[in-house]
Amino acid sequence: QQIQFADDMQEFTKFPTKTGRRSLSRSISQSSTDSYSSAASYTDSSDDEVSPREKQQTNSKGSSNFCVKNIKQAEFGRREIEIAEQDMSALISLRKRAQGEKPLAGAKIVGCTHITAQTAVLIETLCALGAQCRWSACNIYSTQNEVAAALAEAGVAVFAWKGESEDDFWWCIDRCVNIDGWQANMILDDGGDLTHWVYKKYPNVFKKIRGIVEESVTGVHRLYQLSKAGKLCVPAMNVNDSVTKQKFDNLYCCRESILDGLKRTTDVMFGGKQVVVCGYGEVGKGCCAALKALGAIVYVTEIDPICALQACMDGFRVVKLSEVIRQVDVVITCTGNKNVVTREHLDRMKNSCIVCNMGHSNTEIDVTSLRTPELTWERVRSQVDHVIWPDGKRVVLLAEGRLLNLSCSTVPTFVLSITATTQALALIELYNAPEGRYKQDVYLLPKKMDEYVASLHLPSFDAHLTELTDDQAKYLGLNKNGPFKPNYY
Repeated sequence: QQIQFADDMQEFTKFPTKTGRRSLSRSISQSSTDSYSSAASYTDSSDDEVSPREKQQTNSKGSSNFCVKNIKQAEFGRREIEIAEQDMSALISLRKRAQGEKPLAGAKIVGCTHITAQTAVLIETLCALGAQCRWSACNIYSTQNEVAAALAEAGVAVFAWKGESEDDFWWCIDRCVNIDGWQANMILDDGGDLTHWVYKKYPNVFKKIRGIVEESVTGVHRLYQLSKAGKLCVPAMNVNDSVTKQKFDNLYCCRESILDGLKRTTDVMFGGKQVVVCGYGEVGKGCCAALKALGAIVYVTEIDPICALQACMDGFRVVKLSEVIRQVDVVITCTGNKNVVTREHLDRMKNSCIVCNMGHSNTEIDVTSLRTPELTWERVRSQVDHVIWPDGKRVVLLAEGRLLNLSCSTVPTFVLSITATTQALALIELYNAPEGRYKQDVYLLPKKMDEYVASLHLPSFDAHLTELTDDQAKYLGLNKNGPFKPNYY
């Protein structure tokens, strides 16, 4: 039997002809090239090295009130936006219902979010409802250049491109705020950078803002700090902790996009890999569920005993990062905090450990500590760096510690429709609220509004709600039409 096996192997190795092997080699290398040139390549590639700030560009209407990578990509970007619209039916439905009333007529919204096809649908919805918009990016790597070009072509004053420097980032925000003859009266923020800039640099503008809508943990934390210090002179809506953001965008979006971002950048196989997820909030829960489903061995770190107990009940070992740092293959941060992964942790990691962040800000991994003479940085792919220690050890750092999914891949359109609809309704609510309804504080969305956003998305699943009878409603002490959950839920 052993001899027969050897003969079989000999026959097998004879089978491919030289021509066949060459053509196979060509097809493999070609498909490999194709895979790297798809997906995110149109946002990575640049036709020249000239900074967009140095270019003189105009759209087809002769306007130059924007700054994007290449206005000629507008047609391509328009197709991207049209694809996104197909899976954002609830937001489009809101646009159609309300565009006759123009509830945002007179609103001058300055925004700072990820500029993707999905947020473009939101921006164009706000314009259709009567608002004037000026927009910048909240992340230097997440802008889809062709989408920014499409927005600029449509007349939106957008200042953003993929790969901005830190100076570019703040310059873009400033160009949105500091303009003669245009006074912002609403802010839509993701991360708090825009709010912070206006508060610090343009206090007179800040005092005239009618409302702020913020959707990230980091930005909301900053708002609560301002409020506690008595320095928040405008009402703000905390969208991050609304049910339609927290329970959907944070959980389901991350459950699907964490794997996408890691696969595109590293081609890693998760089966049997040891992964530590820092933080077991909704983002951490989504990441852990996806990794566990693919056979990874998942550890969790937590500071909150309630979240830690949830992780235990879900079958994950709760540990300190220092206890497992030498053995894990992947480290993912999801906390919204700072210095969760320190230089000491990075020094102790095994060779080829992948390090990435799923929180909003770039503070969770101490990347600054890695920019020292004894370490060598080697760019391997777009948003993939090998940081090499003197002994040859390599750590694979993704997106320089910034948000993995939007920097390295894309996110599910449908779940972003839920957040975008919530943001639009929050802006409408704050802008149209009678004087005195909202004081100078941070508010959660009314639960009725959360439920309305959810109901708009149910038809996509052909879902049919059960209605309470009068007797059942009386028994529960509820209105038949909701809200069904208390405000603290």
